[in-house]
Amino acid sequence: MYHNVKLFSTKEVNNIKQESTQSWIPLEEILEEGIIRTKNQYIKLLKIIPINYNLKSELEKKSILNSYKIFLKTCNFNIQILIQSSKENIDKNILNIQKNIQKKENKYLKKISEDYIEYIHGINAKKKSSSKNFFIIISKEILKEQNSQESFEMIKSDLKEKYFKIKECLSRCGNSVFEVNTKEETLKIINIFLNTRKEIK
Repeated sequence: MYHNVKLFSTKEVNNIKQESTQSWIPLEEILEEGIIRTKNQYIKLLKIIPINYNLKSELEKKSILNSYKIFLKTCNFNIQILIQSSKENIDKNILNIQKNIQKKENKYLKKISEDYIEYIHGINAKKKSSSKNFFIIISKEILKEQNSQESFEMIKSDLKEKYFKIKECLSRCGNSVFEVNTKEETLKIINIFLNTRKEIK
């Protein structure tokens, strides 16, 4: 089976990338409490700190899944779940271990420390030392006929109500939910998603 393949010049590829980014994130303004305004909706970011499901007992896992089902039924509005991964910077940790090695007089402790550094390098090379940040996006769509009538206070109230519903349901699962409620923090998260090579500090 043959497929038609179209080749693009560097200029065309850059134009496609720019257009795709603009259509994916049609941001117009970041308002108070970290609310993002687009052309047709208002968006709010929620940060999730999850539990380690794999460490739970079978009974606890069953309870968590039941609570998650309640979450899906209760939150009868659109949500998006985003996961941001960043590779951990282990240089400082290794430097500290190396400094401690020089202070150790016991050759066995030195060998253990050196083996540990090698182990860390191995994990990092396999990209297993990355950290993950979890977010839920909630939104309030604005219809054209509502745009002049619905106040921003009502929009904030709607987003706040959705936030409390999500927080209540996911808390039953053991997760922690926080509002991203400042312009600075919202910008930082957006910037990280657009620049995946950068790390959260």
